[in-house]
Amino acid sequence: MASTLTEYLDSQHELEKEAALALPFSFSHCTHSRGHIRQAVYLCITCASQRGICSSCSIACHTDHEQLELFPKRNFRCDCPTGALTHPCLLHKRLEAPNEENRYSQNFEAKFCRCGRPYDANSERETMIQCLACEDWFHESCLNLRTCPSSRSPSPEILEEENTAAQDDDSRSEVSSSGLPPPLITAGDYDALVCRSCVSNISILQAWAGTPGIAMVVRDGPDSQWKIIGFLQDDDVGVDDGPETEGKSPARVEALDPVHTHTPLPDGPSSPRPDLDLLRGKKRSLLNSSPSPDGPRGKRMRTSGTSIDFSQKACLAPAPHPFAQAVLAQLDEEMLGAGDIFLSGDWRERWCQCDSCIPELRKHPYLLEEEETYEPPEDPDSHLSLEELGLRALERLPRDRALDGIRAFNTMRDDLKRFLRPFAQEGREVEEIDVRRFFEARTQVARTA
Repeated sequence: MASTLTEYLDSQHELEKEAALALPFSFSHCTHSRGHIRQAVYLCITCASQRGICSSCSIACHTDHEQLELFPKRNFRCDCPTGALTHPCLLHKRLEAPNEENRYSQNFEAKFCRCGRPYDANSERETMIQCLACEDWFHESCLNLRTCPSSRSPSPEILEEENTAAQDDDSRSEVSSSGLPPPLITAGDYDALVCRSCVSNISILQAWAGTPGIAMVVRDGPDSQWKIIGFLQDDDVGVDDGPETEGKSPARVEALDPVHTHTPLPDGPSSPRPDLDLLRGKKRSLLNSSPSPDGPRGKRMRTSGTSIDFSQKACLAPAPHPFAQAVLAQLDEEMLGAGDIFLSGDWRERWCQCDSCIPELRKHPYLLEEEETYEPPEDPDSHLSLEELGLRALERLPRDRALDGIRAFNTMRDDLKRFLRPFAQEGREVEEIDVRRFFEARTQVARTA
């Protein structure tokens, strides 16, 4: 605590700077008029309605309410000015119809993850990770990145040992303030998570699961240790990219073979890896064949009764990882793995661009391009101090009201000086009860005047 007035004023200035950096935006407009956009969403617990509000309404309309930040949600329209909430919107005065197109997941019941645990910021010890597709949040232990921590806080001795052990390993130095040891893979090891439920609904993610850059947490059996397959860093501990073929990874072999015929991606687990000898035989047969009846400029060549259309891009998707497909096919999530995938590196640049893969990717635009998340406009006054803001507000008042305000301020300043003078003369410390007594006396005088 600041012991002098100068230190107190300095601490207030630092708080103002921190506030300006944390909230440099203007929260004067509700986003309802912008329609369904990706934006930060808040759940107002006080309003007791499973609806979401925008960041501006969370500050301007629900200031005194208990809220829970749900973070960005795509295709979401603010519910504050609609009939779904009884609390009136102060920014969008016209009452709107409820948003029927908004998607209300279990997050709007303050529940998260596949375990459905209610979120309590005061007791939650784990880091939670947002799924790129459904935008739900998952505990690291539910993703098999760590063992589920005890509900009790660790003792100071254990906390110190875990922090020391983690700091000794530069590649595993991520330790949360709760004192938990680092997870199997840290936030710096991947760019995005897609949970199993979403993977099971996106066929191209099923086919690529476990291949380089599309990592999975798996184990060989219920008594085995968890490990990573499909991790880009080959020298990482616990990494297993599956069997190699003639010194090349499955992804590299498929990329080098232009006659690999593509079949549509299945809705379920992918088929076994195609016979590479058969593919190479087709390639040799193609190179040794004579020109087709269509001529050297024709788009089709016939080889051993097989018609290959060169107007189509060759599919460069990697061969399905056998173990990853087994994980996705098994029903017991605790046996081999949950089936979540972790996308790392330049994963958006690695997708196959053939005529079969691109349509599947376009069904989920966030797989092709990073989404734009709306942010309120910057507040031009965010860098100003409270004194500067007060003077600016004073300048906007009519002259007579501004003069009254200045006189009232000068009177309070003079009274405060007289009140503090004895403390300075006697060397006494000004305590909180003294300040309260001063303002209570002024309030009493104002009431009787």
